[in-house]
Amino acid sequence: MTPEIDLTDPKVLADPFTAYDRAREVSAVAKLVIPGFGPFWALTRYAEARAMLADPRFEVRSESFLRPPGIPEHCLEYMRTMAERDGPDHLRLRRLVAPAFTPKRAAQLRPRLVALTGRLLDELPAHAEDGRVDLVAHFARPLPIDVICELTGIPAADRARWREHGAAVAAGAGADFAAAVPAIIEGAKEAVARSRAEPGDDLIGDLVRAQAEDGDRLTDTELVTLVWHLVLAGQTPVNLIANAVEALLRHPDQLELLREDPRRWPGAVEELMRFCGPQLLTTPRFAREDVEVDGELIRRGERVTAAMVAADRDPRAFAGPDRLDVTRSGPPQLGFSHGPHFCLGASIARVQAEVALSALFTRFPDLALATDDVPRAPDGGTWRPARLLLTL
Repeated sequence: MTPEIDLTDPKVLADPFTAYDRAREVSAVAKLVIPGFGPFWALTRYAEARAMLADPRFEVRSESFLRPPGIPEHCLEYMRTMAERDGPDHLRLRRLVAPAFTPKRAAQLRPRLVALTGRLLDELPAHAEDGRVDLVAHFARPLPIDVICELTGIPAADRARWREHGAAVAAGAGADFAAAVPAIIEGAKEAVARSRAEPGDDLIGDLVRAQAEDGDRLTDTELVTLVWHLVLAGQTPVNLIANAVEALLRHPDQLELLREDPRRWPGAVEELMRFCGPQLLTTPRFAREDVEVDGELIRRGERVTAAMVAADRDPRAFAGPDRLDVTRSGPPQLGFSHGPHFCLGASIARVQAEVALSALFTRFPDLALATDDVPRAPDGGTWRPARLLLTL
């Protein structure tokens, strides 16, 4: 019998790992129960999930993404990001922007990431109340939006407002989200116009200069859309940093290994992404034709997702998968997806997380959880703390 996972069940929201682990050991395919949706399948085992993400029989469509209500009509054309495109359209955009997101380019950004991180850490003690500080509000959330502002040339005077926009986007819906969208779009238009006039040493400048061999270039609309895409994707490092801090504080033996040898940090980021990565499910794909997986027939037009929360803890792929091990080697985790839609900004996210985590634990060697209870946002697609109270 095909296991079912109800994404409205409080027990699933509170502990998705147990729910998906149980489903995975029954079948490689589980049925997700989501009000308002028809058949929705989740692939729970590593091999099947990874294969699906690279299988052309499954496609990403605009319907893969839900638009919260209240967004002004004139903003919608800028919100269809590369993640929502497939085939030649996706390939063209990917080819034009990929050179700006290479591991080499991410490494060149490290000094600027170190400086941004340092400034936030300088400010962190001032945010403490009764000896406790919320790491989500005052470090994990503002850092990625500060990085995006740095990458896209947003003026320093506007960055406090962009932090507010980033916090509204992190909420995922509501009036603040709807209000943030046009503000971000307008700010992105201004950044693109500045770079068109005088390309700088930033991501938009690189992309304004980028030209394919056939002379193809990104349009202004595509550049603005990319900035919006960066703001959305920036929520991954927000939640990865917060999840990782909690995990390391709950596993002091692993934190000690990193303190003994900081060269382990890049590998630790990969392991933390596997162990407590924020994305539980990939963007849904649609079957182009009937496809059978582990005896389950997924019919043409039905939605299917890779359950990273299950696949990245699959004992068929990882030894002792429920154990955090910062020295682990083995197959690549799926937290940044796989195949044509592998996360474009993965290299930047990796360096950002490494810099943020290593600097935080170096600056505050006595960092500790202020309470054992870490409240989680009730989100069936993302594993993220609503707040993370720490003592410095």
